[in-house]
Amino acid sequence: MQNLDELYNLVKERQNNPKKGSYTDYLFSEGLDKILKKVGEESTEVIVADKNPGKKRGDGELVYESADLLYHLCVLWAQQGVTFDQIKEELAKREGLMSQFKDRPEIKDL
Repeated sequence: MQNLDELYNLVKERQNNPKKGSYTDYLFSEGLDKILKKVGEESTEVIVADKNPGKKRGDGELVYESADLLYHLCVLWAQQGVTFDQIKEELAKREGLMSQFKDRPEIKDL
């Protein structure tokens, strides 16, 4: 079983040592605009997978599309020089902040 650390490290390895003909190499070769387009597409597919009944993969559709999104996020982070440790550190900073969020007054006018 692969975890997110391993996935990110594999993406970085492929970035540094491209495997010609691989999908990861294709994304890095195409550059940031292509990577961003794929992240957007995969984000939409996660939403659609969860909202629409009769999914082609059954209940696994959300899992399948979420895995695609996480992969493409790893490619984006690698392309932009963001490490997975930075993402984990940011998440750690947010731990316990939900109670503070709940105590905030509702914003009525934007």
